[in-house]
Amino acid sequence: MILELIVPGRDSLVSSAPPSYQGHRYPIEIISHCVWLYFRFPLSSHEVEELLLERGVTVSHETVRRWCAKFGQTYANGLRRRRARPGDKWHLDEVFVRINGERKYLWRAVDADGNVLDILVQGRRDTAAARRFFRRLMKKTCSAPRVVVTDRLRSCGAAHREVMPSVEHRSHKGLNNRAENSHQPTRQRERAMKGFRSVGAAQRFLAAFSGISPHSRPRRHRMTATEYRAEMTTRFAIWEQITGAAGRSTTA
Repeated sequence: MILELIVPGRDSLVSSAPPSYQGHRYPIEIISHCVWLYFRFPLSSHEVEELLLERGVTVSHETVRRWCAKFGQTYANGLRRRRARPGDKWHLDEVFVRINGERKYLWRAVDADGNVLDILVQGRRDTAAARRFFRRLMKKTCSAPRVVVTDRLRSCGAAHREVMPSVEHRSHKGLNNRAENSHQPTRQRERAMKGFRSVGAAQRFLAAFSGISPHSRPRRHRMTATEYRAEMTTRFAIWEQITGAAGRSTTA
């Protein structure tokens, strides 16, 4: 995956401007670091509060929660804008999640490099749900793939024939490991959070989580230690750019 430090074009620079921190008395570095900790590691807002307290920074867990709710999606969008365009082979999969004791379904699409293209929490996994996710995915990426890979869920085949009939569809359990593996960090976080309380809360958290968490998870097993450190240095620099912490001497 190629990560760009500079996004060319005046329109891109405007859309990629860091968020406003007006009215916040804590420095940008503290706010962005709290958000990074919360979405990168399976930590609660109380645990983030404790980690900062050990460093001499007093922030309440409720303040951490508000920062994550306010800035998480904005940061995730900034990171997505700096990614290379998605590949032409998309993997789609759905997995059940427990939300307030009820079974819901998390739909996810990734490209051949494992980059998350979109997620959507829905109550069903029928043809209507698959159709809704396919249309949302194409609208969000502003593109169509060459190949779509799904498991053997018939709803996906029916929705594919309706929404993207010109795209090749491959349906096989063994071909879709890429999408299935991308659910693992979500499962870890779901256990740490002891489930989600509502569909809206799950959608908001997972939308931000799927954009922030992978940014700090390069494929370390394919890198030497030196390559890994260099890659993480680049990614930390990108994080500072999208949060506005880079080159800032003022506090928010």
